[in-house]
Amino acid sequence: MAQAKYKRVLLKLSGEALKGGRADTDIDAATISDVAHRVKQAHDMGVEVAIVVGAGNIWRGAIAEKAGFDRVTADYAGMLATAINALALQDTLGKIGVETRVQSALTIQQVAEPFIRLRAIRHMEKGRVVILAGGTGNPYMTTDTAAALRSIELGVDVLLMTKNCVDGVYDADPRKNPNAKKFDHLTYMQALNMRLQVMDTTALSLCMDNKLPVIVFDLQAEHNIERALSGEQIGTLINGEDRK
Repeated sequence: MAQAKYKRVLLKLSGEALKGGRADTDIDAATISDVAHRVKQAHDMGVEVAIVVGAGNIWRGAIAEKAGFDRVTADYAGMLATAINALALQDTLGKIGVETRVQSALTIQQVAEPFIRLRAIRHMEKGRVVILAGGTGNPYMTTDTAAALRSIELGVDVLLMTKNCVDGVYDADPRKNPNAKKFDHLTYMQALNMRLQVMDTTALSLCMDNKLPVIVFDLQAEHNIERALSGEQIGTLINGEDRK
């Protein structure tokens, strides 16, 4: 097994990544099992892992607002949906021998601990994977922003942004445009100025202000998690270095 370059990482999972492209279910058992095994690969490398999971497979606050829901109410519903995904992932990881803890920005003490920074760090130091639900606990904030914020709070070495069947950042959607250009490296300002759909601007600005490197890659590709953690160039690296 490859030697890990990073000691502690945060993995951002989209809710869609758990759907497996299926229209008849919100969480596909085979897909979430595959995701869990990818996480286990990182865990087995001795890397401390935290995970922020989205809820797009179940609920999207912005879309619900357009349908007539109050935006704040819709966003809180989305935070609860992230807890569903977190519990499903916790159960799947437990079945393959990975000890986990779910912490939530919302108080749902029957199923999750409250997010307490030092407790989360202690769990990771003891070899447990920490799954962070509930976003930031505030409406109008995406789970991308939650991932950036928790990464900074927990002192991770890198934020791993996973994309569903897309192996990095492109200047257009490669699934729609076969001529889309892939970037191997971007600075924070390039990503912001080009308005690339890496993550929302609040999240990207947080990463830039705190010099947190971001690797955008396809989690589903074989051995990609190991390659990313060993420092191999995969996907797209976003940091403050101008490599021109």
